[in-house]
Amino acid sequence: MDAKNLLLPYRRLFFILLLTVASMSSVNSAPIPVILDTDIGDDIDDTWSLSFILCSPELDLKMVVTDSHNTPARAKIVAKFLESVGRDDIPIGIGAKQDDHIVPQAKWAEKYELTKYYSPIHQDGVQAMIDLIMSSKEKITLIVIGPCPNIQEAIKREPGIINKVRVCAMSGSIKVGYGGVPSPDAEYNVRDNIPASQAMYDAGWDIAIAPLDTAGLVSIRGEKYLQLFHDPTKIVEALMENYRIWTKEGKHQIDPSVRSSTLFDVVAAYLAFSEELCSVDDLHLKVDDKGYTVADAKAKKVRAAVNWKNLNQFEDLIVQRLKKGVAYPFQKPEKAFQ
Repeated sequence: MDAKNLLLPYRRLFFILLLTVASMSSVNSAPIPVILDTDIGDDIDDTWSLSFILCSPELDLKMVVTDSHNTPARAKIVAKFLESVGRDDIPIGIGAKQDDHIVPQAKWAEKYELTKYYSPIHQDGVQAMIDLIMSSKEKITLIVIGPCPNIQEAIKREPGIINKVRVCAMSGSIKVGYGGVPSPDAEYNVRDNIPASQAMYDAGWDIAIAPLDTAGLVSIRGEKYLQLFHDPTKIVEALMENYRIWTKEGKHQIDPSVRSSTLFDVVAAYLAFSEELCSVDDLHLKVDDKGYTVADAKAKKVRAAVNWKNLNQFEDLIVQRLKKGVAYPFQKPEKAFQ
């Protein structure tokens, strides 16, 4: 037998080992560290998005920061929700309070005491977010699903975060407006605080957006939706409690037992780990002074999810994740024997 044939079994073994290592690294790849910046409580889609993040093994939620208007009321919703689904290991940051805006979901958490929450609750949520980003050895993905004065303030305080962050935001409207109309709208998250959105778009960091073109088309209905009620997980139970209160308090004409609302914010959470189900274009976009997201050759580049490749499959994914439950439930350590 010549030398070439003698080496053949070892070459085969070497390639088998390479394939095994590659397979193991794929399966065991570390989840993406993320911070959620949210105006939870106004529209129920923030709660759907938080639920989706918690049920996605690709994502490691490091902190939730409440943003825009009545941020302490939003923090109570986040804390009660995380505690009720077994994820009260996640720190919470309270963004700068702007007013006493009535939050429809606040009724669900009105008796909740933030002092009983297991993990830290930071009164200066913007600084807590900055500190986490600047101390991280990995790039943080910042999921922004509301008007974003926190983001504007964070850039102002510490411009260095721009190089350590990737942003995925539910923001804007390019060719499609609310309800799927074939013309753009001044999307709420942008128009509610135009200077903050302008700062986010102009920062120069890696940013991807879920505009109304895709995010405004997501709604789960029919048998697909009813699957959530078959042996519901804790997270589905908490989500539906909030959904019913949001519908009643906000006087929305939706039956929570029949279908979801429009799930705008879940698309931003999805973009944090995949773009497989939607078409994403690199566009030069800015926010104008009326709150529209417009093309401008001089503007910074934004990755925009402009079309769905398979919307039906995305809605299936949401249901599958929520039915499976929280990806990394937290087990509190037992108290030491007294």
